[in-house]
Amino acid sequence: MGLLFVVVTFLVGDYLSPMASRQGQLLKAKYLGVTISLGTSGAWLKESQGDRSNVVNVAALSNDGQLAGVRVFQFDAAGRLSGMLMAAQGSFSPDGQYWQLRSVQTDTFKPLDTSNQNIERSVLDSYNWPNSLTEDMVSVALLKPERMATIDLFNYIQHLNNNGQASQRYEIDFWKKVFYPMSCLVMVILSLPFGYLHLRNTNMNSMVFLGVIIGLSFILLNNLFGFVGNLNAWSPWLAAATPGIVYMTASLLAFGWLVLRH
Repeated sequence: MGLLFVVVTFLVGDYLSPMASRQGQLLKAKYLGVTISLGTSGAWLKESQGDRSNVVNVAALSNDGQLAGVRVFQFDAAGRLSGMLMAAQGSFSPDGQYWQLRSVQTDTFKPLDTSNQNIERSVLDSYNWPNSLTEDMVSVALLKPERMATIDLFNYIQHLNNNGQASQRYEIDFWKKVFYPMSCLVMVILSLPFGYLHLRNTNMNSMVFLGVIIGLSFILLNNLFGFVGNLNAWSPWLAAATPGIVYMTASLLAFGWLVLRH
């Protein structure tokens, strides 16, 4: 029975929940006629291109994959700001190799030279900006990490690591998603001592109440360890697995003690 719920939990958490969250955002955008705002400051991403790097900000994403309020800050190998690119709208190319930007303004910062202008500005109707940022990477800001599919979360962590960005929070959520289906088995093991006490004619109402309290404490501790692990830079898999290991061990010890005593 526990294994059955493990499978159901995995299917709901890895497929139904992400799909429902995305569809909810798309339906809201479609029927209310609004764009999907990517938080208060937009979605921030980083894209490395050789020895140069780009910091990308997208203000909003429409239901048909159209970008709005695109800003790209370009840095050279020494970490100096070398240019800026701003576009009112944009879209993803079919092959995912570039963004098709519209109403574009580009600023190129030249080395300080009193004989020349230090900023070169261009205004373009359209511009194809080559990059490897896909629509899924941008839309990841629409979903909380716990509502993302495991494989999408893993790919996003790889992107963050490849670009030298902090991924601790996402790694903890990834391992929580990996271990979360196993919490069904933890709950089954937690019920063993109470089942044994019920057979011994112990007050059932008290046991049910105590079981509910213990189950809620497991959920709260599971969430708490995620935040504490992120703050203290614990190993992601350890922060995600510790509550389950602790409760499973305590339950097996309690069940063993009851069996030996009675």
